[in-house]
Amino acid sequence: MATQTTASCTGSTLLQPLSEIINLPLDQVNFVACQLFALLMAMWFRIYLHPSKTSPFIRHVVATLLGFYLALFCFGWYSLHFLVQSGLSYSVMIFAGLEHMHKYCFIVTLGYLIVCQITRVYVFDYGMYSADFTGPMMVITQKITSMAFEIHDGKTNVVCVRMPSLLEYLSYNCNFMGILAGPTCSYRDYMAFIEGTCYQARHQENANGKENGKFKQSEPSPKNDVISKLCTCAISLAVYLSLYKLLPVEYSIDDYFVKSTPLYLQVIYLYLAMLALRPKYYFVWTLADAINNAAGFGFNGYNKDGSPRWDLISNLRILDIEFATSFKLFLDNWNIQTALWLKRVCYERCPVNPTAATFLLSAMWHGVYPGYYLTFVTGIGMTMAARAVRHNIRPYFLVSDSHKLVYDVITWACTQVAISYTVVPFVLLAVGSSLKFYSHFYWPGFIIWWGFLVLHLIC
Repeated sequence: MATQTTASCTGSTLLQPLSEIINLPLDQVNFVACQLFALLMAMWFRIYLHPSKTSPFIRHVVATLLGFYLALFCFGWYSLHFLVQSGLSYSVMIFAGLEHMHKYCFIVTLGYLIVCQITRVYVFDYGMYSADFTGPMMVITQKITSMAFEIHDGKTNVVCVRMPSLLEYLSYNCNFMGILAGPTCSYRDYMAFIEGTCYQARHQENANGKENGKFKQSEPSPKNDVISKLCTCAISLAVYLSLYKLLPVEYSIDDYFVKSTPLYLQVIYLYLAMLALRPKYYFVWTLADAINNAAGFGFNGYNKDGSPRWDLISNLRILDIEFATSFKLFLDNWNIQTALWLKRVCYERCPVNPTAATFLLSAMWHGVYPGYYLTFVTGIGMTMAARAVRHNIRPYFLVSDSHKLVYDVITWACTQVAISYTVVPFVLLAVGSSLKFYSHFYWPGFIIWWGFLVLHLIC
């Protein structure tokens, strides 16, 4: 398995022997090794390049150079796309007026990402669902457009966001903490981290009387949160490596399995297969969060007990995901920073049907595999259905705690099945296998979608 993917890996082959020993693709081994290296560099960065010891210029330079090194190690010359995408968008920021800069940046940045995704999928290696160079470009796209919208919106806000220098811009987009797996963040928050002012603002926001007052003079330590998140990473990785081969999603469309297994057992298998797949994302996003925290980025004030919060740029809440009782609650706690980005650049600005527009933008941003579009189109109907159920049915179950508990159990089960059903094409990628899956389950997603569309038009 590992040797078969060597040709598809454009990065360093230094870890090829390790890849063969543990039987994992080289690009994935490179990714994990670089993230662990980034974690060590983050701790060094926080201690030895602390804002009190060095200038923002040095912090920007080191963060950027380390980011470029990790990109080259993982993706080789394909990492030049990161510079081309950033350079094109920076040129737009310089030469376009503030009135329309955010729109032009959005078109250029997303357009370049889509072109790269098309060439990667349909020209080079269709179906390689692994660590690929367009992954970091997706995060860079979020960062560039977020910055452009921040600068544009700053014209009418009390707090103005100035145009960044080229170094600040590259540091924001390509720093070593987030170059490989993000998450995206506000440009203002990143600059506050680099300049060492992020703690001051959060201290002031949370200084309400005696609560937190004693913490104002000391900088909070991320040690406990980093250790906790690394433990979560270890557990997630162990669960994923143990289960993903035992419960492949592809088995849900196996002809023998479909013919010989009752429908209710197929639904249970589908849920378990998707449950086994999610720890991969838990591992990647939690490790990325730990890296940023280890560098001192991500402080978000204090809890009521005075303990520091390091969830400013956290990308998921695992327990809220696994026990979500509605489609919305699941999505609100999954890939949080991407959801906030979609809300800022699309949902809050689209004058017509913002829900559908947001799902469509999400599909375009994720890539050009047909399965992505099938997932997000299905997601529109599921979201409308969940809203209708919550608005019309939930009030009848709020008469007592026991009734509400029954409602929560039922909606939890329905939510997990609905999410699993919706996301299968996202995993299968191709049209044929996705339609085969839909046909085995009697097309419930499309029935729900068209049913709510007709009701929406009628009402």
